[in-house]
Amino acid sequence: MKIANAVTIVNAMVQPANVAKNASVKRKNQNRFGEVFMHSHHHEHHHNHKVNAKTVIYLTWSFAINILLSVVELIAGIVGGSVALIGDALHNTSDALSILIAVLAYKIGLKKSNKHFTFGFKRAEIIGAFVNLILLFISALYLFVEGINRIISPQNINGELIIYISIIALIIDGITAKLSHHESHHNANMKMLFLHNLADALGSVGVIISGLCVVYFDWHFVDGIIALMIAGYMVFHSIVAFPKITKILMNATPDNIDIDEIKKRLLKIKNVSDVHHIHVWNIDEEHISLDCHIVSEDITVLEKARNILAKNFDVHHSNIQLETKESNCKDCCL
Repeated sequence: MKIANAVTIVNAMVQPANVAKNASVKRKNQNRFGEVFMHSHHHEHHHNHKVNAKTVIYLTWSFAINILLSVVELIAGIVGGSVALIGDALHNTSDALSILIAVLAYKIGLKKSNKHFTFGFKRAEIIGAFVNLILLFISALYLFVEGINRIISPQNINGELIIYISIIALIIDGITAKLSHHESHHNANMKMLFLHNLADALGSVGVIISGLCVVYFDWHFVDGIIALMIAGYMVFHSIVAFPKITKILMNATPDNIDIDEIKKRLLKIKNVSDVHHIHVWNIDEEHISLDCHIVSEDITVLEKARNILAKNFDVHHSNIQLETKESNCKDCCL
């Protein structure tokens, strides 16, 4: 769900034709440390991973359908005595909430930046994905506990009832998973949503198998085993998704960015004697920002640096501070 135009985090753009003008700006803005600040914003983005607005409408309907399905499954699970079906109902409720979070995050992310949120609201999607992950993990813990209890102390189950209800649930889960699958490859929030849907669909298959085992073999303990299998699947994908989401929230350097390579490329620019204080982070899954200091007496290196960052590292939001050799940058950590 790459959902908004790039957040404007810059105050000026440097173009080759404006070199003379920038030289004047340098003289006017040079402070007692001999520093000039340069912000660049490149608009030629090479990604277009936006969630289709039509898909959001479908997801809104899916939310309503999943809530209704959860109520039906919960009632059927209590009446039929199936903890697997009750667990599927609770996970379906979590699934419905994740759909609601995804839609709200999409709408919030469309809002433009302001003086209080200068980077915009695109991280709403990442926060939504993090909430989804927590819901998925909590649901898994519940199924683990109940599944073990049912294996130790099997209870009578109405096999036919849970089979019919699970078939209906499987159809609905399959449709919802299909809607979210297309965007799940390049969006953490939609991926978590798809995993919710897929786990629900697999859960429904498991409950159907459990019902068949009860009807034909009177194996009531299978209900608990199916619950544990569903829980294990949910925990596995929660663990896999956790690092990527937390890295973005912690402003970690993107996995595809090598800071040493950035420094190496920038140092090759003519008249650049040093590059330090390099920070690179994701605004959201698509947009990368960079902050660094360049030591040079030539203001034209800013435009060259901006082009290198955009073309070689896909960094289109850069905040570059130009310094002289006499500048005393004691607080620079990189």
